[in-house]
Amino acid sequence: MKVKRIEHVGIVVRDIEASRKLWEDCFGIKLGGIEENATRRLALYPVGDSMVELLAGITPDSKQSKMIAAGKGGLNHICLEVENIDAALAELKAKGIPLLDDVPRIGHAGCRIAFLDPSATENCLIELAELPAGTAHHA
Repeated sequence: MKVKRIEHVGIVVRDIEASRKLWEDCFGIKLGGIEENATRRLALYPVGDSMVELLAGITPDSKQSKMIAAGKGGLNHICLEVENIDAALAELKAKGIPLLDDVPRIGHAGCRIAFLDPSATENCLIELAELPAGTAHHA
């Protein structure tokens, strides 16, 4: 498996707009983009070759809203960009690493993503991402 870089670090926040003040006004990092689906909103902040991804639930039953309600906001996961996610998942499975996603799904910016089971990674949630063909980096 070829890990290319840390693609992003995911942080679960209560409110994207309130959190933007910290990242933009205090740290001076420009917003790279905002994405939203039916249950969550995310803000991406490019930092060098990586990003900080802020995630907030937009419905009370979303995973992020439930995490905040349970006091489990903050650092959520580390995403590693891999060259070939299918090969990476097959290699990890062969090494006995349990996966939360046996098959990649579509994540932010059209990336193919999959999560590893934290029970095998020292309780650290790790996401793998393969960027769409022809994309060097994205924000």
